[in-house]
Amino acid sequence: MYKTLTAQTLHYFSRPQERVLREPLDAPSVWTGAEMRRRGDWREELGADDIAELEHALVAARRTGKPMGELTKADFPLPNLSHKIERWRREVYEGRGFQVLRGIPVERWLQAESELFFWCLGQHLGIPGAQNPQRDLLGHVRDTGESPDQVRHYRTRVNINFHCDAADVVGLLCLRAAKRGGVSRIVSSVAVYNELLRQRPDLVDRLYEPFMMDTKGEGGVRYLPVRPCCFDSGVLRTFYHTDYFRSAVGANGESLLSREDRELLDLYNAIADSPDMYLDMELLPGDIQLLSNHTVLHARTDYEDHSDPACKRHLLRLWISLPASRSLGTRFRTERSRAGMLATTIRLKVKHALERAPH
Repeated sequence: MYKTLTAQTLHYFSRPQERVLREPLDAPSVWTGAEMRRRGDWREELGADDIAELEHALVAARRTGKPMGELTKADFPLPNLSHKIERWRREVYEGRGFQVLRGIPVERWLQAESELFFWCLGQHLGIPGAQNPQRDLLGHVRDTGESPDQVRHYRTRVNINFHCDAADVVGLLCLRAAKRGGVSRIVSSVAVYNELLRQRPDLVDRLYEPFMMDTKGEGGVRYLPVRPCCFDSGVLRTFYHTDYFRSAVGANGESLLSREDRELLDLYNAIADSPDMYLDMELLPGDIQLLSNHTVLHARTDYEDHSDPACKRHLLRLWISLPASRSLGTRFRTERSRAGMLATTIRLKVKHALERAPH
């Protein structure tokens, strides 16, 4: 069971909006890198019994004979680990917004076994989804040798700026680490918001108005309007992608950003890029990183890879949608947001199709 790219994107961007938040938010999702470097509770090592249960579940899943996309959590039974998985899900969705797991024996598993395990773990966490129009269910984060100007940057070795992905949760499983670099960098988007509010409260309202996000040609539109921030029922949800906000252009190649827009993006980036704000972590083989795309921004430093192709940096990526229990008012505002996103997408598809049509 999985969501299509369209269904997952629509689910993620249907964020309820109640009002503009003009006071600092105090929540578990507010943290700094300096604080997290003093703590270790965001890491958890899996024990021998946990690994044995995972390997029994792998055997059960293979026996079904189903292709990966048809497997459900019932095909990958985890009776004892289920309570831990529920705790990890709550931490990512309602707590600090991230969790790191260690000890997955990827070095003794075949790559196909690691892929099967990670997909099925996603089924236990929520509903995994396709990551591109080609319906890839597992992303392979590695350098393909292609130009960064031609492909999405996760397929290269270059630095990737802070951003969010279009799913409730992004998960990474490290199969092999780089020779040097490739550090995962995360920051609390809620803490960034609080600091922006402290420094420039006059800029905050703009975060609740749409920025045009470059789609890189996917979905039949050049760009989509996305509000970076939505606040509802005490929860601040953020989607931020400075590179795609900046690269969106009109029909004649003109920038869609005003001078004030650039000022806001520059300050937001400067706050997120402060060493006291962000947390760096080096993912080693067997590590899993789970992140909320609503309360955490993630980035990656550039890296040097191994010369041996068999040793090159390689991570598996999952996008996961999570069910949510919400009040009647929040559900109404969510559905209103969903309807607005659908109507806007259809209108832009028609507009961009007419612009491409020969005259």
